[in-house]
Amino acid sequence: MNLKQLEYFVHVAELGSFTRAADHLDVAQPALSRQVRQLEIELRQNLLMRNGRGVTTTEAGRRLLEHGRGILHQVARAKEDLEEMRGAPVGHVAVGLPPTVGRILTVTLVDEFRRRFPKATLGIAEGLSVNISEWLASGRIDVGLVYNPSPTPALNTRALVAEPLYLIGPASARRVTPQMGAPIGLKELGGHRLILPSRPNSIRMFVESRLADIGERINVALEIDGIPAILDLAARGHGHAVLSLNAIRHDPLRAQLLPRPIVKPRLATTLAIATSAQRPLTPLAGQVAEMLREVVPRELEERGA
Repeated sequence: MNLKQLEYFVHVAELGSFTRAADHLDVAQPALSRQVRQLEIELRQNLLMRNGRGVTTTEAGRRLLEHGRGILHQVARAKEDLEEMRGAPVGHVAVGLPPTVGRILTVTLVDEFRRRFPKATLGIAEGLSVNISEWLASGRIDVGLVYNPSPTPALNTRALVAEPLYLIGPASARRVTPQMGAPIGLKELGGHRLILPSRPNSIRMFVESRLADIGERINVALEIDGIPAILDLAARGHGHAVLSLNAIRHDPLRAQLLPRPIVKPRLATTLAIATSAQRPLTPLAGQVAEMLREVVPRELEERGA
């Protein structure tokens, strides 16, 4: 296996076509096909299924695609690391953000990044904490923000801010202020039909664990792996969400939702910065990690998180 074969395979798999990949890479299609076929022969596995509409990956191809993205990402990082020795930070850095903070932090982070690193480029991917952890381990991203990280030798983590959790339901419920409903005790939470992401979502696991600590069981009415869909269902009265205020701060249904503080005890989820413990950060990625440590707590505090 060589890097050219891997790069060709990744482009074909992502674009779903030898023709489109050849155009993108500016190589002849027969040469591209030959390199990918040599890779299949060497690995003794079919990686792609050819059909009249293009190609799709086999199970072996899907696994290699995940590894290949990380390998090519790390090769690019190594080149950029050496290039940075010659001057100002250059290259590309990839950051993973949870959806609840991505919608309120992305613009600020892009503005700050361009101000500090005008010769570099930034990529931002949104995903659940479990996905971000996997992307860090595979090398697809350089830095990530995750909720409630479990200790693991694969990641270095550092807590940034604690975000209180709220029971979020339809706005028809009783209000204490125009923006907030009456507090609800943790013990009462088990009596509400909840709309939560499926396991191993970090907030889902956190809420289940805290209820178990006081001998209560969670009542999951719907498992939905998407914050906008969860909020839409909560606004329509299908159940209640358990999220931070950041989840609804810029949501178009904000006026139809009513958050209630969870008390006795107060529930708060920890947002942490995470990097891979298995590979060194490039100078650019290290500086971006430091930027996140400065910007994220300040922004969330200013927005009333």
